[in-house]
This record gives sequence, structure tokens and C-alpha cells, in this order.
Amino acid sequence: MTTGAASYGALLDAVRGVRWPARRRATGATIGAHRSRLRGSSSEFSEFRPYRQGDDPRRVDWRLLARSDRAYVRLTTDRATMRTEIILDASASMAFPPVTLERWQRAREVAIGLAAVAHAESDPVGLSIAAEAPVRIPPRARRSVIAEMIRAVETVTARGSSGLAPLLASSRAARVAVITDLLGDAEELLAASRLALAAGSEVVLLHLLTLEELDPPAEAQLAVDPEQPELRRSLDADGRRRYRAALDSWMERAQGDFRAAGVRYVRALASESAARIVRRVAADAPADE
Repeated sequence: MTTGAASYGALLDAVRGVRWPARRRATGATIGAHRSRLRGSSSEFSEFRPYRQGDDPRRVDWRLLARSDRAYVRLTTDRATMRTEIILDASASMAFPPVTLERWQRAREVAIGLAAVAHAESDPVGLSIAAEAPVRIPPRARRSVIAEMIRAVETVTARGSSGLAPLLASSRAARVAVITDLLGDAEELLAASRLALAAGSEVVLLHLLTLEELDPPAEAQLAVDPEQPELRRSLDADGRRRYRAALDSWMERAQGDFRAAGVRYVRALASESAARIVRRVAADAPADE
């Protein structure tokens, strides 16, 4: 394991055993951990169905036929892998707060944690980083893929204003998790999410916020958009009230729009532990999360 990988060791231990069940039936033909849309010859019994012309006679339950004089076939649920891709926002606003870079550090950790959880279930997993020089590691099942991802996130600096929507639009994964602060191409990302969902993919969005942007420090006099410096807001008493009202409205609208589209939207603070966020994203959480 490389030095970079070693620094993630505690996180990988903390998420070991976490399951990330598919919310939609997987379409892959490779045996894996998720319920497949295919029904065939696996050993996991699902249900009986009356025999219909064209059914494979080998699937008839002959014991049930002998008891009931009616022919039924046994349906079984196959298990499949789920091709998974993590898309990581590496725009300038992710490097906040500028002193600690807490959001960027947490975003990288969560990306690796989610990738490790998917990989542990034998899912091919990939990583795309929306950076000034975009990085893309295609979904792979090989053992070294997590170490490759760690090296990738550790070499990228959060800056610029690269879009997420093109990466989602070009993804061919069955499940895509986007980690972002939504301060970039949110409208385009929403449109790309709708297309991905319509194509049968599952889309998860982690909206990562910081305490400092929810409640700016008392000494802060001005709020400046790091990606569009011309956007500024005074943080005097009245400015703070207007800032918080606008922020609350924006967060509520973003949550409503993505959830209405069918995206699994999860909001988290960068001050939470990466392992806790990974568990929240992977869990089949209630709609009012």
C-alpha cells in the first residue's frame, strides 16, 4: 500500500462491512451482491408462478405438481454486480474554509469510502474528478483500483470552475454518486441527472456544506463567491439576515428539485466524520433525511 493509501487506512477500516444496496434492480450479468432484473437459475428462491406455454420444463416444481395437480415454475432471483462511478467536484468553492480545506478533505475521504464499500461488494467502481484537468478512472473490479483512486484524489487541487454535468452525462455506470457543494453547474447537473435516471441509472447526490457558510464567523464582513469573485454580499446585521434567508431558500429548492427528479439527495456537513457520511449515503434512508 502506498503512503497515500496508508493515510486512509482508518477510514477503510471504519466502513468495512457497510452495505450499499441498489435502489433499482441491477442489469448486469456478472454475479454480485444486488438483486438482478434477470430471473433464472440461481439458488435464491423468489416465488412460484403458474406454468405458461414456453416456460422451461426444467423449472417446473414436480413435487408441487404431484400434490396439487397444477403446474408451477420456481422463480429465482439472480444477483448481479452494479457498475458504480463516483464523481467528485474539485472546483474552487470545494476548497473551503480556505485555512483548513475541510470540505475538500472530507469530499475526498467520502469518495474513497464509497468506492471501497462498492468494491467490497464486487462492484466495478470508478472515479471521475471535475478538475481543471479532469481525471477519470473507469469502473474496474481489480484489487488495486482503490489505491489508484487514493493517488488520484491526493494529486488534485480544488480550484477553477469545472462542471459536473458533462461527467454525469458521459457516464455509463448503473449507479453514480456525485459529491459536490452545488455551487457550480447545478441546473445542468439536474438536467443530466434526469437523463441518467431515464436511462435506468441510479443517481445519488451528496450536498456537502460547511458550518462556516451556514453561519459565517462574527469577524467576517463580506461573503465572496470563490468561483465568481464579482458576487459579493455584505455581512453586516441586515446582510447576514438576507444571506441566511437566501441560503435556506436555495438549499430547500435544491433538495426539492433533485428529489422530485428521482435523485437520492443527501445533505451533510464537512464537520461530520467521513465514515458517518458514507454510512448515510449508503443507507436506505428515509425520505425526510
